[in-house]
Amino acid sequence: MPAVSGNFFQRLGEAYHDDWFPAPAAGSAPIAERRGYAAPLDSTPFPSPDYSVGGTPVIGAPDTQTYPLMQAINENRSRTKIYGWFNGGFNVSTSNKGDGANAPAAYYVNPNRVIPDQQVLYIERLPNTVQTDHVDWGFRFAQLYGQDYRYTTAKGYFSQQLLLENHEYGYDPVMFYLDIYVPHVAKGMNIRVGRYISLPDIEAQLAPNNYTYSHSILYTLDPYTQTGIVASIKLSDHWLLQTGFSGGNDVAPWTKDVKPTGTACVDYTWSHGGDALYTCANSFNDGKYAYNNLQSYYETWYHKLNSSWHTDSETWYMYERDVPNIAGNVANPIKPETGANGAFCAYGEKTCFAPEVGVVNYVEHEFNTHRYLSIRNEFVDDIRGQRTGYATKYSEHLISFGQWIGSTVLFRPEVRLEHSYDLAAYNLGTKKTQFVVAGDITYHF
Repeated sequence: MPAVSGNFFQRLGEAYHDDWFPAPAAGSAPIAERRGYAAPLDSTPFPSPDYSVGGTPVIGAPDTQTYPLMQAINENRSRTKIYGWFNGGFNVSTSNKGDGANAPAAYYVNPNRVIPDQQVLYIERLPNTVQTDHVDWGFRFAQLYGQDYRYTTAKGYFSQQLLLENHEYGYDPVMFYLDIYVPHVAKGMNIRVGRYISLPDIEAQLAPNNYTYSHSILYTLDPYTQTGIVASIKLSDHWLLQTGFSGGNDVAPWTKDVKPTGTACVDYTWSHGGDALYTCANSFNDGKYAYNNLQSYYETWYHKLNSSWHTDSETWYMYERDVPNIAGNVANPIKPETGANGAFCAYGEKTCFAPEVGVVNYVEHEFNTHRYLSIRNEFVDDIRGQRTGYATKYSEHLISFGQWIGSTVLFRPEVRLEHSYDLAAYNLGTKKTQFVVAGDITYHF
């Protein structure tokens, strides 16, 4: 952004004006230094120029982000940055029975509402992973308020808002971690310590990191954050290896549900960065029932078709052992833990093995740097009903359009159709099919 003058509010207003009404380019902007393959995508319009890999900054990629707030504060000259966004949306749904009737659709769980989804503030410093001569560091502290806290909540981090009081809106310190970048291990290693987003998935919790307003059923059901340590080692331009250790999924280290949990992922990139295969055992331990103690295994394939089309596909398998039976077909049933669903087990079983499988595909088209199209199709089988409350199969189909104003305002309208094959699961369990028209606006600062 160009230099601005005046008081803070004048500088902020001028930063937005320059973003929304940019002056004609004087010439080609210099390309920022980068190690490895060129980024496969354009951002904008897409959430990131790189395919999603969790638990680390993109090793070898420069920090080129600028923000209106930082432009007003110091013309984006510091490496420590304060920024965020306001995000809200609406939905019109064929489900109309009150709170929760859109579930398992997310984030708009409540039908026919205008929703303040997430208001987010970041304080962040990214390590410089382009250079290879010295150890560097970074950090992130991300705070979230809104309805979406009910999806990011981890037990022990202000979780009484959801688990005990079921507030419609709440606060969550969704990320707080330290990054240490060590350049002399292979082609670079990043060590992340703290609370971080679970590594795999095409989608992420926070609005600007997603193609669409709503989330796939697949993403809604799997783990969200972990508190622990993860090391990401760039072995070559092709290979990235990740190993980690945490206290489990969506639990603070001081809760009784903590379980020593491993993480192991490998990313293989080819076609000059146009294809990537991300294989991930996100969380594995003894697998016994506890708060969100999912054993989760993922395969994600990113493929660039040409300069304007790409596709992302993900499949996962998850399970827990010894899950309490809530089917009403056993004497003296075990009461599930608050916020941790039971399962629909066979007759006479007090507990059972509860697995889930799912697959989702995104097809993305870039019209230009301000407009794009998203098409999403998925299938999920909640075999014992342990994740959604219904032992049924689901399909979901979505078409969404993204429209940017500059690089700071994004509008994403969408239409979505879902179907439950074995049991009525929508409208609080009274019907099998749900149709939603929705949209959101994200305003960056």
